[in-house]
Formats: sequence, C-alpha cells, structure tokens
Amino acid sequence: QVQLVESGGGLVHPGASLRLSCAASGIILTGHPVGWFRQAPGKQRELVAPIPSENHPDSVKTRFTFSRDNGKNTIYLQMNYLKPEDTAVYYCNVGQTAAQAMGVAGYYNDIDYWGKGTLVTVSS
Repeated sequence: QVQLVESGGGLVHPGASLRLSCAASGIILTGHPVGWFRQAPGKQRELVAPIPSENHPDSVKTRFTFSRDNGKNTIYLQMNYLKPEDTAVYYCNVGQTAAQAMGVAGYYNDIDYWGKGTLVTVSS
C-alpha cells in the first residue's frame, strides 16, 4: 500500500520559513516524477516545486527549494520569506499529475498518488 505523508506545516508570521517533508512508503520515489502542489481556499491546486506553475514563475522559484533524500525516500520543500498568499494546503504527488504538470515526456506508469496534505498559514 502506497502512502505519502506530509508534515511540517503550521502557522507562521510573514517572512518566516518552513520546511515541509513528504515521506513515502510502498513506493520508491526515484524513477517517478514527484512534485509539491498547493491549494489555497477557493483556488485550484497548483504545482509549486520543483518547477512552479506559470502563474508563479519568479515569486515562488526564488523562495521555495525542492530537495530529496533518496535514502529516506523523502522529498522536501524549503519555503523562505513566506507571504500571506502562500497560505494553502500543501500536497506531495507521485506519478501522472506531477509528470503532466512538469511536462515530463515518456512517463507511462499509470500511477497517481497524493498525500493528505499539510496546512501552511501565513498571517500576522
């Protein structure tokens, strides 16, 4: 059984930093497209890392950093200088959604796994 478990969210002030984690079990993340998405209230879910969506090419790219630890089968999202507009539920995804969002060619595995998300609230 595949499980993706996000952690690290919370309530922070503007300008603060957070590091989100997504630990996977039941699947080896290497060899599959992976990504961090977020969904703000009333908005569609969007990709933020490793390649941000077209809506936020600069603002997110300069503040958010994607990384991974293959030994721990975990991906991370380091978020710096957080803004109120970063408030959202952050999800990790493995498979087709990440592949299509990032334009990955040649990925044909019919898998698409999501974690339950972790809430990030940025407020003064």
